[in-house]
Amino acid sequence: MWRRLRLMLEMIRFSHTLFALPFALLAAAMAWAADARGTPTRPWRWQDLLGILVCMIAARSAAMAINRLADRRIDAGNPRTAGRHLPAGLLSTTSVAAFAAACSVAFVAATLLFLPNRLPLYLALPVLAILALYSYTKRFTSLSHFWLGLSLMLAPVSAWIAIRGEVLLAEPADLLPAVVLGGAVLFWVAGFDIIYACQDVDFDRSTGLNSIPVRLGVPGALRLAAACHVAMVALLAVLPVAATQVSLGAIYVTGVVAVAALLVYEHALVRPDDLSRVNRAFFNVNAVVSLGLLAVGVLDLWL
Repeated sequence: MWRRLRLMLEMIRFSHTLFALPFALLAAAMAWAADARGTPTRPWRWQDLLGILVCMIAARSAAMAINRLADRRIDAGNPRTAGRHLPAGLLSTTSVAAFAAACSVAFVAATLLFLPNRLPLYLALPVLAILALYSYTKRFTSLSHFWLGLSLMLAPVSAWIAIRGEVLLAEPADLLPAVVLGGAVLFWVAGFDIIYACQDVDFDRSTGLNSIPVRLGVPGALRLAAACHVAMVALLAVLPVAATQVSLGAIYVTGVVAVAALLVYEHALVRPDDLSRVNRAFFNVNAVVSLGLLAVGVLDLWL
């Protein structure tokens, strides 16, 4: 049982939860700060933090398991991914499907932790649908990278809704800070996913799969990825203006400058004629970006 669980966590790249979770926690911290500065909708509760953590982990795990199921035949034909758990026979489709179903149920159940705020419960199934559909987008559109970005954009937006749901019912414009932060996540994820997809451009082209590298070529794809990351930094820069409910100051701005520098470094690692350092750019740099932005954002709000 423990071996199967370990293989399951390896298959869904559980450690990569670090990419989206920090943005959800940053949005939650901003929402709690907005409550503290204004009229609190309810006291701060540990169960809200627990709900965000469980929902994030369960939703991402379900989405990754569905993705591995949907792509198992594609992965088997791609030399880069043929060793993944399903093509290699390390896990069965039945066990992965059961895992995805269990995680989906856990996600919906965890939204009950936010009661009396019912919005997370009402939105749980639409969120799961968006996450699951990503796995099929590469079959009909080259914009699948942006669908993935949209999926991770839901992390900060959902966390804000979970904390500020009562306020949103009366003032929908209160969601603006989470949308701006979520937009930054969308472009950030789309940008690094375009870079990652450059590794499979020949395979995708030969099998009829869609991607930005297939459509634009690797040089054009890398330019578009850079443009996405410029958009990310721009949205992070305007977040203090959009987030009138909280006060983000010099510490946060310093963090945004550091994020911009890290993204420049990420793009310096990858060239059209040398994709050997894509994994280094994808995993190491992006983990520092998400965790670092959470750290400076929370520190700024706290001080």
